[in-house]
Amino acid sequence: MRFPMSIEALYCDHHSWLKGWLARRLGNSDQAADLAHDTFIRLLGSERVPSVLNEPRAYLTTVAQNLVSNLWRREKLEKAYLEALAQAPIGLAPSPEEQAILLETLMELDQLLDGLPAVVKRAFLLSQLDGQTHAQVAAALGISIPTVKRYLVKALQRCYFADVSFL
Repeated sequence: MRFPMSIEALYCDHHSWLKGWLARRLGNSDQAADLAHDTFIRLLGSERVPSVLNEPRAYLTTVAQNLVSNLWRREKLEKAYLEALAQAPIGLAPSPEEQAILLETLMELDQLLDGLPAVVKRAFLLSQLDGQTHAQVAAALGISIPTVKRYLVKALQRCYFADVSFL
């Protein structure tokens, strides 16, 4: 299978540079190689790649930086999950399979809610994951119950109407 010519040329001309840039940024050549690869995969799957790029390295850097941000967010989420799991009583700890499913679900939920204001995400998580009532969420966040309801609608709409192609 051949790459579209513009992506093929972009890859040939800039892959090594991008991998080096990512390695300096991440301090890990294996992760850099993976993310450089993922950058070009993202371009191949996108219909929005311009046919002419005046600044190809700037374009690649932007795409790669988004992937780096996603990686760091996933790592932070995984660390928080593992810390919470370590505090759970031993008898109540989920099996390794359940842990993997829970972590994957958390990452998908994080991606779905990405871009919403932090207070909207917090209200959603308190309501949906912690099972708090609207009044409890309002008290915890120092906002009114109607505001909690608006925030929940906003978050639920984001989840309902999401493009789930990443799943």
